[in-house]
Amino acid sequence: MTDQFAEQMRQGLEELSISLTDAQMDQFYRYYELLTQWNKVMNLTAITELDEVVTKHFLDSLTLVKAVPAAILGEAKLLDLGTGAGFPGLPLKIAFPGIKVTLLDSLNKRIKFLKETAGQLKLEGVEAIHGRAEDYGRQAAFREQYDLCVSRAVANLPTLAEYCLPFVRQGGYFVAYKSGDVEKELEDGEKAFRMLGGKLESSGEFCLPGSQIRRSLIKIRKEKNTPGKYPRKAGLPGREPL
Repeated sequence: MTDQFAEQMRQGLEELSISLTDAQMDQFYRYYELLTQWNKVMNLTAITELDEVVTKHFLDSLTLVKAVPAAILGEAKLLDLGTGAGFPGLPLKIAFPGIKVTLLDSLNKRIKFLKETAGQLKLEGVEAIHGRAEDYGRQAAFREQYDLCVSRAVANLPTLAEYCLPFVRQGGYFVAYKSGDVEKELEDGEKAFRMLGGKLESSGEFCLPGSQIRRSLIKIRKEKNTPGKYPRKAGLPGREPL
């Protein structure tokens, strides 16, 4: 672990009021090493510089504590939809070892990376599965089984809501990581949230630790069970948002 990495992480974690052990810090650095190694042979991320990975991947993932208390995160069952290279699910697992994490992605090569990384970091309670939200969201083993469903996927809120809310139990939350102006998306998403059994609880904008990069966390509470016809068949949520 480099001094630069350790100092940048510690400063960011302090802003987020998160404390990590030396072993957890080592896990984060090993994660960075694996990410950059695998990225040479497959396209996992365009962000590979150490300082940018810390800010835009690791600390960005951990900002979930701004919307969900750490005490709840530590015991939650969480699904990370469209996880890509494991963000935000794996950083949350490292920081809060008690969390149970399911990583869902539609590209199998990413799932191979995630399984290898979880093994290398000796993370228990991590499941990485290959598939589409439209399919898994209808399966009894996954549908309305999670306390939290999170996503940093690039999709509009009505589409993300249809992907994510079917996974969330009543009383749980769907939290979308967003950048830029979210007001229009929130307006567009209100109808979708309602149709899917959700209700907007909060929308908070902030800067990532140590930067001027703006982010928002959109927190939707699951108030009712999602009607059985959702999610619709593959492709429809993206082409024809609710």
